[in-house]
Amino acid sequence: MGLLSGLLAAFRRSSKAFLPAGKAQPAGIIVEQEINIGKPVVIDGPSPLTKFAVVFEDDGETGYFYGLDTSRKDNPILDALHIYNVINITDRHIPSKVQIIWSADGLKSALLINRYRHAIFDFQAKRGYCRTGFPPPANSWSAESHEWDDSAQDLFK
Repeated sequence: MGLLSGLLAAFRRSSKAFLPAGKAQPAGIIVEQEINIGKPVVIDGPSPLTKFAVVFEDDGETGYFYGLDTSRKDNPILDALHIYNVINITDRHIPSKVQIIWSADGLKSALLINRYRHAIFDFQAKRGYCRTGFPPPANSWSAESHEWDDSAQDLFK
């Protein structure tokens, strides 16, 4: 599945899953899936409360975490965070557990791989954080860098 087709498929699933205000769901793990790094996969995780969604994609060469606004029908992608290059993952032969979590307010999401936080989107602050700090943020959405900040983990307390 190509990048665009995979993200659009995930977007369609996420926009169907959007819950109107007042339909609160428990915050926490929204999606949990075992993957083999380097084997193409797309995992979507819609916010339980808002119009936002996130998508993790491994296209066989790289892993990316995307922040989406499901109300934008033309191009829902707000920003992208680089997670890994498959070739650099020494234990890629071992299955990994991917988890997508959301904060109680439905405005912050994190990507965990094997229970380790690799990326965070703060949709309220229009900010993304990832361990690689790459790529530069989409200027139309955020003026901040993607550099990791341990304090971003406090968004989920």
